[in-house]
Amino acid sequence: MHYGIIAAGEGSRLVQEGVALPKPLVGLNGEPMIGRLINIFLDNNAESVSVIVNEQMTEVREYLERLAPTLPVPMRLVVKSTPSSMHSFHELSRVMEGDGRFVLTTVDTIFRPGEFSRYVAAFEAAGPELDGMMPATSFIDDEKPLYIDTDKEGFVTAFLDKPESDTRLVSGGIYGLTQKAFKVLDGCMERGVSRMRNFQREMLVSGLRLKAYEFDKIVDVDHAGDIATAEAFLNE
Repeated sequence: MHYGIIAAGEGSRLVQEGVALPKPLVGLNGEPMIGRLINIFLDNNAESVSVIVNEQMTEVREYLERLAPTLPVPMRLVVKSTPSSMHSFHELSRVMEGDGRFVLTTVDTIFRPGEFSRYVAAFEAAGPELDGMMPATSFIDDEKPLYIDTDKEGFVTAFLDKPESDTRLVSGGIYGLTQKAFKVLDGCMERGVSRMRNFQREMLVSGLRLKAYEFDKIVDVDHAGDIATAEAFLNE
């Protein structure tokens, strides 16, 4: 499995709330968030890891440059400031290896390693008719969640800014996709589409078959207080 990490955000809210470290280097139980993700990927059949950081995050770039030679798999590092996560994903798509499936996540998406391993195993075992497996949760932690509607078989039918009456799942900020997604992403860039949620909608419009995979809980680290919340969640 090939993996990607979007770590190009500014983390402005953490800075405003007194957190001195760049978000990817913020520690959870003594381990930088980005290092924790990479270790989880290595534990789940990683063939390569691709990461994008912004141009201002010199500490993060230096951390990754020191880490890369110690890894048993290739790391592809992109240093570029982008206006959105979708643009960051597009930059990563140019360097991500492999012609099969990959899993992409934002650096501040916090999940339990065991749940993630079960998800990766399910995605690897899924048939070729599946174009993506999208982690989702009924636990709403995001300030502006993206709601997911599914059919009875769990296939995604819509990505919604506001829930319908029977909608109970929200996007977990993790994207398990195939190379078909790159063509959709290129089209979004050409047409000036912005935001990851609109890219996800475009995948459905383009006919990609995406299935939701439910996690018990996924949390984000957006504010200083979220650090302790994330640590407590991982220690449960």
